[in-house]
Amino acid sequence: MSSEWNKILLADILETVNTGLDAIRRAPIVEQNTGIKCLRIQDISQSKSYLKWGNTETNQRDYDKYQLKKNDIIMARTCSPGICLLVKQDVAAVFNNGLARIRVKSGIVDPDFLHYVFKSKDFIEYIYGISHGTSVQLNMKVGDLTRYRFLLPQYSVQLYIAKILVALDDRIALLRETNATLEAIAQALFKSWFVDFDPVRAKQDGREPEGMDADTAALFPDSFEESELGLVPKGWKWSTVHKSFNLTMGQSPPGNTYNSFGDGLPFYQGRTDFGYRFPAKRIFCNAPTRLAEPGDTLVSVRAPVGDVNIALEKCCLGRGVAGVRQLDGHHSYVFYSMRNLCAYFEHFDGEGTVFGSINKIDFQGLPVISPHQEVLDSFDSVVSPLDSQIANNERCLQTLTSIRDTLLPRLISGQLRLPEAEAIIGEAIA
Repeated sequence: MSSEWNKILLADILETVNTGLDAIRRAPIVEQNTGIKCLRIQDISQSKSYLKWGNTETNQRDYDKYQLKKNDIIMARTCSPGICLLVKQDVAAVFNNGLARIRVKSGIVDPDFLHYVFKSKDFIEYIYGISHGTSVQLNMKVGDLTRYRFLLPQYSVQLYIAKILVALDDRIALLRETNATLEAIAQALFKSWFVDFDPVRAKQDGREPEGMDADTAALFPDSFEESELGLVPKGWKWSTVHKSFNLTMGQSPPGNTYNSFGDGLPFYQGRTDFGYRFPAKRIFCNAPTRLAEPGDTLVSVRAPVGDVNIALEKCCLGRGVAGVRQLDGHHSYVFYSMRNLCAYFEHFDGEGTVFGSINKIDFQGLPVISPHQEVLDSFDSVVSPLDSQIANNERCLQTLTSIRDTLLPRLISGQLRLPEAEAIIGEAIA
């Protein structure tokens, strides 16, 4: 099939390619909502399903010239050159000069297809080959970018390939959105029960607690009492991580025990390995020293402090990660308790050092609420099914992501016929 494709120069199929606005003089980031957003390098990432926009002020002429339009491909030029984003619809936003905007000639190249070309290993290797500077600050020149050569099939084939890959990405995005919704429900329940103490306040006011049956409501007291950290539901107390949980601080094994081909257990060293909720398997260790079990909560303890994930399987903990569990197995309560400690973690993240960290003694001393055992049992009975569904969705998401990453280079190079690709996807999602 690839024998029918032509190898073309990127420059030949572009309508325009240009860098963005000066971030300080012509598109400064401001605190107030101006109605105009500005996209920056730090706002785009292939691992995110959302954008974090900065507000900006700019004149009408620059806005008209640099507004993001549907089918624009935005690419990082510095720091992480090659990371790209396809704009799905017109946006009231501009982009700064750390990014380049690529627009293709209509009817010649499908923007979705080209976006996937830009995600290929061949393109990424090309970008790093033409990027210069230091290991910290690489820089890509737009002129060098346009000299990239790649195989281009007929337009109808481009559309079909893009349709397959977009369908996979849409399924992945839907699973991520579903997980975010499920987590928000669980997080809201944790906050209601263990931070705002809503059921206790309702009973104190003579009202029935909302969203629970009479048996669950009976587990909560109807008044508060003073404690060293303020009011607490009567009979409950403030505890510490040390008293309530089992904390395992990570330790890095010898470097010669690491590998990237799956020998041993997944090895997590810190935030680099963390996702939104579950870590990504990049490195493995065949001589682990500190372990976490499936369902344990993982917390980054170095640079930065306080990112929280969950172990999907038994894993090895490097010195940038701690594992937290509750001996009675209340995995959900542990996870949301760690998420609730973000303000304390932020303190250690910026405490007078370039790279923040928290040691075992300080971690063990962080405060957590300690309710009656029956309340913990009830919380986990409600939230554990949500967390289990999130974990199942994550496994499905990882499978689909692996299939997409396997199919992508074979599809865009013409090595895999479209019916074969459809059969592979059909088996995976059946």
